[in-house]
Amino acid sequence: MSNLSVWARRDPFARDPFAQFDALFRRFAEVEERRAGFVPAAEIARDGDDAVVRLELPGLDAEKDVTVEIEGGRLVVRGERRDERSEEGDGRTLREVRYGAFRRSFGLPAHVTADAVTASYDAGVLTVRVSGVHAGDGARRIPVTAGSPAIESPEENTAA
Repeated sequence: MSNLSVWARRDPFARDPFAQFDALFRRFAEVEERRAGFVPAAEIARDGDDAVVRLELPGLDAEKDVTVEIEGGRLVVRGERRDERSEEGDGRTLREVRYGAFRRSFGLPAHVTADAVTASYDAGVLTVRVSGVHAGDGARRIPVTAGSPAIESPEENTAA
């Protein structure tokens, strides 16, 4: 029994079977974030029949640096962050440069067109409203009929 407890202390995944999955997912997310430059935080909410997507994009010039498109049945928001600052003092220069491209996409129902999409930018938050996304989401009742369904028998097919 002591060997088992020593092994369990050495293996961090022995106590939590999902720890290995979580660690793998975190590593993948970090690689994707580095590859993309940065990944803006997003919030999706329902407002009546509309979907409202909010993305945190502080410090961007939305008219120059952000593009909102409908592409292949998806809402695609892409852009590039270019932020450069420098300070001089005491004979030293501090220069900080942050940049990177980003792309976020969200699935849309087939009936949504580009005419249904509006976007605005205020106080570092891009708000995209997609009108009518949830229209017709309500349950539709399918009538049930009594009797057997009309199915052709194999003999009827061969007679033709």
